[in-house]
Amino acid sequence: MTIAHPSETDAREVIPHGDPFALFTQWYDEARETEPNDSNAMALATATPDGQPSVRMVLLKGYDTSGFVFYTNGHSRKGQEIAANPQVALLFHWKSLRRQIRIEGTLSPVSEAEAEAYFHSRARDSQLGAVASDQSAPLDSRETFLARYEDVRVRFEGGEVERPAHWGGWRVRPQAIEFWHDRPYRLHERRRFAHGPEGWASSLLYP
Repeated sequence: MTIAHPSETDAREVIPHGDPFALFTQWYDEARETEPNDSNAMALATATPDGQPSVRMVLLKGYDTSGFVFYTNGHSRKGQEIAANPQVALLFHWKSLRRQIRIEGTLSPVSEAEAEAYFHSRARDSQLGAVASDQSAPLDSRETFLARYEDVRVRFEGGEVERPAHWGGWRVRPQAIEFWHDRPYRLHERRRFAHGPEGWASSLLYP
């Protein structure tokens, strides 16, 4: 078998210039068909005001041209960092498609109505767990958490679970969106979209 030299590989660009949200939708829809688990999983990076970073996986729960939405406990570590420093970054990695999307932006809270609607769309056990959990706080044993969960279950038995005031959603309003696509010989393709006064502009980046 003859292996092509890197200079002989396809020079066509697979990441087009244009609307980054339309491209995100195309890639996201394809990921939903190919990824075996949690195609909406994304890494969320936050930082304290003095620059100490932390990162964790969260789930994308909605998006449009105004931004990308996730939900969390405001008392958690990420919630506290978000409150102190609204600059964040997101990363989607779809291994089956050999693609990544990086998003940088600022956060703003979703409306109370949006938070209520999403909270009550969750499985009831998930709602109860959100009430029972002091997310990120020290826990002496799992039995303590399960006992709290049982107390919450009994408290709301037969009625609607009340959403905690500190549990809500955040929308990442993107300032930059970068698309990465695997190419042979690690000659990958990258295109970065940046938002400015005249809208979105993009350029290719060296891999």
